[in-house]
Amino acid sequence: MRALHRLLRKLARPCGPAAVLLLAAGLAASAEPERSGPRLGGEATVVVADRTAFSRPLPALSSDERVRFQQGQELFRTGWLIAPGPVPTLDGLGPVFNRSSCAGCHQHNGRGQPLPEEARAFRSMLLRLSVAGEDEHGGPKPHPAYGRQLNDWGIIGVPAEGQLDVTYEPVPGRFADNRDYELRRPRFEVTNLAFGPLDPQVLTSPRVAPAIVGLGLLEAVPESLILEQADPDDRNGDGISGRANRVWDAALGGLALGRFGWKANAPTLYHQAASAALEDIGITSALFPEENCTLEQRACRLRASGGSPELSATLLDRLVFFLSALAVPAQRNPDDPAVRTGERLFHELACASCHRPTLKTASHARVAALSDQVIHPYTDLLLHDMGEGLADHRPDYAASGREWRTPPLWGIGLVPEVNRHTFYLHDGRARSLEEAILWHGGEAEAARERYRHLSKEQRAALLAFLASL
Repeated sequence: MRALHRLLRKLARPCGPAAVLLLAAGLAASAEPERSGPRLGGEATVVVADRTAFSRPLPALSSDERVRFQQGQELFRTGWLIAPGPVPTLDGLGPVFNRSSCAGCHQHNGRGQPLPEEARAFRSMLLRLSVAGEDEHGGPKPHPAYGRQLNDWGIIGVPAEGQLDVTYEPVPGRFADNRDYELRRPRFEVTNLAFGPLDPQVLTSPRVAPAIVGLGLLEAVPESLILEQADPDDRNGDGISGRANRVWDAALGGLALGRFGWKANAPTLYHQAASAALEDIGITSALFPEENCTLEQRACRLRASGGSPELSATLLDRLVFFLSALAVPAQRNPDDPAVRTGERLFHELACASCHRPTLKTASHARVAALSDQVIHPYTDLLLHDMGEGLADHRPDYAASGREWRTPPLWGIGLVPEVNRHTFYLHDGRARSLEEAILWHGGEAEAARERYRHLSKEQRAALLAFLASL
């Protein structure tokens, strides 16, 4: 048993220019855009492209900070045990949960996978639940029997809440050059429910675990800069209406700007880490001190806990430091002609209207190495209407059922290397970067249509650029 709690092992051809079709779409040929350069994380960039690319510490950490990083990394990877356990500081799993460790979903700190059709157990995704109305903080109202999230595991003597089935239906499409493609639309069904059927008005949202590189840098971007990019009323008439989410900050005790999560529903890394500990693993903290059991889950409420709180302030601080201090892998092959053509297309198609290439951090109280950095995450950290095709119809604070936060693109080309898969979007439905583009709708529909009208060679160039990030 003790071996389970030993601290774990220490430490992505030249192509023709894309002018004719873009001009036909009504776009003026733009000048060569300002290039982001390979140092996507500024001084917080590491040159690595192997399976450890999402697991490297910031280069400028001091020796003491590297120790803190290592401690947090070990905690991130460590599996929690049922209380009472042999290591009192690391017991308290559940009583209901999805995975027993943070790394169980964020494998190699990378992207999770969708649920395979032949399996029901969550691996690196989850299902959010809510019912009509709002909770006391203006967020989604929990399901009365199953809470905020479907937990498909329970400790001994505690029933799991249920399981999730998925099937996929084909969605055919065609490029302007008459080449066919096929997308897939997931259909989810909750089965084997332990406490009766779901509320008829239940709202659900399946979500895969996102990669966690560069989170400290995104936390260090000033709120004023994020809000400066917002255009909720589309006053400039470009069809892009980025909005900020305002969400509950458990540490602040009030509403704050949302930055993290698929709906920008978490304001800080402290809040995000503590919330995930509770909802995903069943571990309480000072921010979220109540066990993850609803009133209907009697066996869950009667189980012994691992103390109050189970995740101490010291351990939570180590975990957040680790999340803050993960470096960003450098761009690969930035001078390759195809990559440069693809970068130009990225701007000409107006992808950069939401996936903003450049931001700048301010001072960071927790990690000095994150301060005053020019970074290239390719996000504006704002909510955008992505159309009916991607809608989950589940509001999350100010985010509507059609809105999603622009996900950062740095590291996206390394997902096949790090995680051994090519699934993208919030529920993993896209089996390639191209499928992810083709699912874009709403504010991004015009950009998608411009992509659909590119030649095969131009599409390949844009994909080569994305693969280089």
